[in-house]
Amino acid sequence: MKTLLCLCSLLCFLASCEDPQPKSVDSNLNWEERMHTTTLPDSLENGSSYLSVYSQIYSVTEHVTHDLTATVSIRNTSRKDTLYITKGEYFDSQGKLLNTYIDKTIYLNPLETLAIVIAEKDKQGGPGANFIFDWQVKPNTSEPIFEGVMISTSGSQGLSFTTQGKKID
Repeated sequence: MKTLLCLCSLLCFLASCEDPQPKSVDSNLNWEERMHTTTLPDSLENGSSYLSVYSQIYSVTEHVTHDLTATVSIRNTSRKDTLYITKGEYFDSQGKLLNTYIDKTIYLNPLETLAIVIAEKDKQGGPGANFIFDWQVKPNTSEPIFEGVMISTSGSQGLSFTTQGKKID
């Protein structure tokens, strides 16, 4: 009986030492449900924004990296007008297209926020990953905000920081 109890205790201990495998999550919603299916008015203003994200960062030297989970936040800052995102592309450190998250126009209601999550185990973006978002709004409407929140935790130590998108031509 004592041997059985020791064996059960050992198995419980070993099972608790395993790192849980993170789920690979691309986004917080079904993009198909957000598709805008009619033609957009010609009066909308076009814009593009660049957002840096980091799936890895360097530590100590260029040979040591920490993997990060990145949450990309897409925010409609208007109180009354819809924001249309016409394209959302994810690139690696060398500028190679990794994924097109948005390839058909989607909409965000006033003050709505959507997110894209790059899982910590997804290292392909590297330390210089980025997104380019193409968007449209009514004239005299505030521009959307694109933010990145990067985080990693290990034991009792945590690391987190944010980035903000920049409108580009």
